[in-house]
Amino acid sequence: MIAPETSRAMHADQPLRNPSYPSNCLHFASPFMEAPSSPTQTQSPPIRLSIIIVGAGLGGLATAIALAQTGHSVTIYEQTPVLGEVGAGIQIPSNSTRILFKLGLEPYLAPYVTEPESISFRRWQNGKIIGKTRLVPNFVDHFEAPYYVVHRADFHSALCHRARDAGVKIELGARVVGYSAVGGSVTLADGTEHSADLIVAADGIKSVARMVLLEGQEMSFTRPGFAAYRAVVEVEKMRNDPELSWILERPALNIWIGDSRHVMTYTIGAGKAFNMVLSHPDSSDPSTWNEKTALEDMKAEFQGWDPVLTKIIGLVDKTIKWPLMSGSLLNRWRLGKLVILGDAAHAMLPYMSQGAAMAVEDGIALARSLSHMRTVEELQMALEIFQTVRIERAGQMQEASLLNGQLWHFADGPLQEARDAAMAPEVEGRPFSHSPNQWSDPATQMWCYGYDSERAIDVAWGKADAGPQDVRSVL
Repeated sequence: MIAPETSRAMHADQPLRNPSYPSNCLHFASPFMEAPSSPTQTQSPPIRLSIIIVGAGLGGLATAIALAQTGHSVTIYEQTPVLGEVGAGIQIPSNSTRILFKLGLEPYLAPYVTEPESISFRRWQNGKIIGKTRLVPNFVDHFEAPYYVVHRADFHSALCHRARDAGVKIELGARVVGYSAVGGSVTLADGTEHSADLIVAADGIKSVARMVLLEGQEMSFTRPGFAAYRAVVEVEKMRNDPELSWILERPALNIWIGDSRHVMTYTIGAGKAFNMVLSHPDSSDPSTWNEKTALEDMKAEFQGWDPVLTKIIGLVDKTIKWPLMSGSLLNRWRLGKLVILGDAAHAMLPYMSQGAAMAVEDGIALARSLSHMRTVEELQMALEIFQTVRIERAGQMQEASLLNGQLWHFADGPLQEARDAAMAPEVEGRPFSHSPNQWSDPATQMWCYGYDSERAIDVAWGKADAGPQDVRSVL
């Protein structure tokens, strides 16, 4: 038996440290805890690299900002002659917002973002709320960052401006057609070659770099048999209709869920447009899709659903149809001086709204891992640690996204009724310890939105520094 004096002595003056498992138990003590020191604070001088990034999409730009902010020289090669993004709305969840703010994006995003107060899951037939996640103030209180929605083009523009202000060089009309992983170089379509200490390929789902990294093999894709229509409705059309105007009174995400289908909606453009994503079964070849009948086909898919929803769908003037697919779990993201990230490495279904967020996490994790280098020779260790940590995280998020595709799409029956009953406490404001709504489920919520990319890298480096073992054996 341990004497009381001994027991007290064991805990006296020991600093509180965040646990290695997902937990908010020490959130109350955050004002009293010392911030972990950056690895670069103990290095003199820090290692500075010349880095080429291929692709100026959301992930490429976020990565460029993170790397430039830690002192590296960064040049982006982007194949399009004019910067811009297609698409409509995109969610910026708290795990991503927290990173973006650290990268100095807060004032760049402020004019464009909307902060929804909640996420409501609605029954397909009548719009009854069957699940509800309270975002304001809960997510700021729990995860120290807001949950935003924004037009994809505005998000991209904010990243572009921040990247240029951070000293990132962006070369447009520069299509990369070849990579040398060993030599650390890229070849452009015009025949010119450019070298760097590190090549980061953020070149999307059709990645050229991935083929090089996988030595000519292509990543296999899972096609779950779904496609999504994307559309935007002018808010004024809805505001003038008393049957629809209520949905605009407070910013919120609303998701109607039913048999093999769902519709996600929210306002974007600082509340000026109503964004819609309409998922439905479709295993056909996208090359056979008829753009001329897309609008008619979309409306037919949701006949008989909640009259409020179908009335909103009736206001849509045009739509674009997108195939949905999930990439397979890769066991390698790097080769020599080449590393891939973002959709090139982990394309996933949009059902957790985490695709772009994972690319943002990739970027800051890569910058953090490089900051641990004490010599240039440790580049391979830095890339190995980055790869190992991020493969696990992105793979789990792919899994969570696929699971939502099942949870939302139950046909009416016993399983659907059990799901709805399990979400009832969050709607009614009663305590709950689990929920089929992964935005609300306490364990999933902590893992998803409370994840700290930099800390995960620091922990992995700490294990690698503890001994001469192979990096993979200690992660």
